[in-house]
Amino acid sequence: MSSTILLITASARGEGSISRKMAEHFQQAWRSKAPTTTVITRDIGSHPPPFISEAWIGAAFTPAEQRDQHQRKLLASSDEMIDEVDRADLIVIASPMYNYGMPAALKAWFDQVIRVNKTFSFDLGRGDWPLEPIFRGKRLVLLSSKGEFGFQPGGSRHHMNHLDTHIATVAHYLGVNDKHFVSIEYQEFGDERHERSKQSAHQQIDDLVQSFTKLSRDQATYESAPA
Repeated sequence: MSSTILLITASARGEGSISRKMAEHFQQAWRSKAPTTTVITRDIGSHPPPFISEAWIGAAFTPAEQRDQHQRKLLASSDEMIDEVDRADLIVIASPMYNYGMPAALKAWFDQVIRVNKTFSFDLGRGDWPLEPIFRGKRLVLLSSKGEFGFQPGGSRHHMNHLDTHIATVAHYLGVNDKHFVSIEYQEFGDERHERSKQSAHQQIDDLVQSFTKLSRDQATYESAPA
């Protein structure tokens, strides 16, 4: 059974947020199957991470043993958030699409946690692909709300989807090799298509939870079987 979930909520809205409701649905569904799972929650929509700065970059590229007190303080929140990623088997991000991409708070979070010598290594000896993730074997679920529709592959607005595609790209450097995307669309239209999209998304969440928890139970059974 996945022992730790990191749940990130990125909406600037509170009670009216669709992506937050998706996160709640996911968490409730998971708790019903695996009530002892540890869930780390980080609400970056309400409490955004700081933006990186020139001083932050200088601190990140300074060897740990050479950092002064100010540099260590600059990296303290980054260290904390990276530790949460490290502990998590499954990363769940609940986010709206803002202007066809990530909310600024979510981009700030990724900038804080994708860090040289912490979550990725850099070696020019690898040629044209010098970056490699340090973490391995993590799963990602993106729960997103979108005002329009057709952002899925083959859809009328797929070329405008810079939320799913950006997250899929950068999550690699957090050790993610298994990605799943669930969306609620048609929010701005508020018609029956939006209701059907909500129902479909909730069913997809239930199916994902069922699949993940069953796989974890099967693995636990196999690992504990006598030789």
